[in-house]
Amino acid sequence: MPCKSRIDAPGALHHIIIRGINRERIFQDEKDRSNFISRLGDLVKKSNTGCFAWSLLDNHAHLLLRTGNAPVAELMRRLLTGYVVSYNRRHGRWGHLFQNRYKSILCQEDAYLLELVRYIHLNPLRAKIVSDMMQLDQYAFSGHSALMGKQKNDWQDTPYVLRFYGNHLSQAMRRYRQYVEKRIGSWSTPESCSVFGRFASFISA
Repeated sequence: MPCKSRIDAPGALHHIIIRGINRERIFQDEKDRSNFISRLGDLVKKSNTGCFAWSLLDNHAHLLLRTGNAPVAELMRRLLTGYVVSYNRRHGRWGHLFQNRYKSILCQEDAYLLELVRYIHLNPLRAKIVSDMMQLDQYAFSGHSALMGKQKNDWQDTPYVLRFYGNHLSQAMRRYRQYVEKRIGSWSTPESCSVFGRFASFISA
């Protein structure tokens, strides 16, 4: 049976979830993570895709993207294919790395952008990769650290997110961090919320 085409259009907001096959790791070390992020950044810039949030864990990853000049499906195909070839070559393996197709959740930007940014950026804390907010602020493999000014990603649209929290950078960073911190300990996914479920379209393999 052929795969169903994914719903997309310029300006559409997508919560992308990538998982390793059989829950296996898709990142073995920082070199793998850096390789993935370098590829993502290049594709985002070339296609004028908006990237508002992202986080890499051991066996899965989250991205929050807004469709630019190229369909998100094309960007993801190029990203995942290139990464798998590089990963397999580096680790002396072959075959599939990811679980089926990635999951893409089409969302209403005005209603869920900030909640999704917070949810995605709390994943390293939820997974206990970092132990507290101070470590999360410094975690290099999540977009949260860029929003906190700890690293610079010229492909991540931090100004667009921070403008919701204030006109002055320091104030916006502080308010954003407070917003993220309020969710600690409440680990339900945004997809499980009844309000979110009413408006989000789920497109999965």
